[in-house]
Amino acid sequence: MAPHFKEIRIKGRRVIVPSVTIDDRTILALGRWVKVAAVHDENWVAGEVIQNPEAVVAHLKKQGFKTDLFTFPQRIPDVHPKFRYPLEWDNTAVIPLSTYADWWENRIPQETRKNVRRSTKRGVVVRALALDDQLIRGITEIYNETPVRQGKPFPKYGQSFETVKKDVSQLLDRSEFIAAYSGGELIGFVKLVYLGKVASILSINTKNKHFDKKPTNILIAKTIEICCQKGMTHLLYGRYTYGKKSSSPLTEFKRRNGFEKILIPRYYIPLTVKGKIVLMLNLHRGLMGVLPGVLVDFLVKVRSRLFESKGKRNDYAEQNDKHGASAQNA
Repeated sequence: MAPHFKEIRIKGRRVIVPSVTIDDRTILALGRWVKVAAVHDENWVAGEVIQNPEAVVAHLKKQGFKTDLFTFPQRIPDVHPKFRYPLEWDNTAVIPLSTYADWWENRIPQETRKNVRRSTKRGVVVRALALDDQLIRGITEIYNETPVRQGKPFPKYGQSFETVKKDVSQLLDRSEFIAAYSGGELIGFVKLVYLGKVASILSINTKNKHFDKKPTNILIAKTIEICCQKGMTHLLYGRYTYGKKSSSPLTEFKRRNGFEKILIPRYYIPLTVKGKIVLMLNLHRGLMGVLPGVLVDFLVKVRSRLFESKGKRNDYAEQNDKHGASAQNA
């Protein structure tokens, strides 16, 4: 089992990491000081993430894949621990699905229903469609609208058409695109991935300049409708809460759209003595996982203000450049 190398993206940067394939799963070696073995695209693989962890651990140790910890989660709806390994409770944002009427009438507040109706009244049209170059061009425009989203740098900002095409073309055999249009302009989209009877939102992005049309709300509504028509049992959308942050605009958005917090077990299996020490001292959580929650909230707010201020300065400089060019051309 000789290690290979795989190119992945971490916070928008392309990184080459060691990898190995075990039981149809690509295992990556991540991190610097602490090397963690994790399943590549663990949130998007079909079936259980790991069926036989004992065999995987034996392979990793026997073949000398240099990592200190091996981690993997269980998957919704299987939330009860199946293995006797050290675990921590991770969380995910989930909507249990039955019918669209149940979601509309029982799972969302009146404010969200008003936003969906407002979006329709303001001319937003939503439909599922196949990925083609026209859709990719529209997605590229959305990505390049602003360098900052949700208070931090947006890693897809500045990407070329070809880079976006390569990115959004992954997992096409299990994906569906749902697009929102206003006057023929793409103003938002969802990339939905099917994992058996569970669907998961891989990406949802909208244009800020069309915020008043509430495209994100109507995109979620259409996604729920399609999932119910296909007989999906759950819709996932990343985590419900992030780290030790007590709240965030994204968490509040998910709550208002019917998502709820469900805990799932994530296992951490030490492969070396160093791994055992790291796990015992909780160092595998990283700096943000060790700091008190109040301090994490404060740092996140400071970061958001810094990026917002930087974005405003960049916009001001760009406007001055345009005015200067206009004056020269006059």
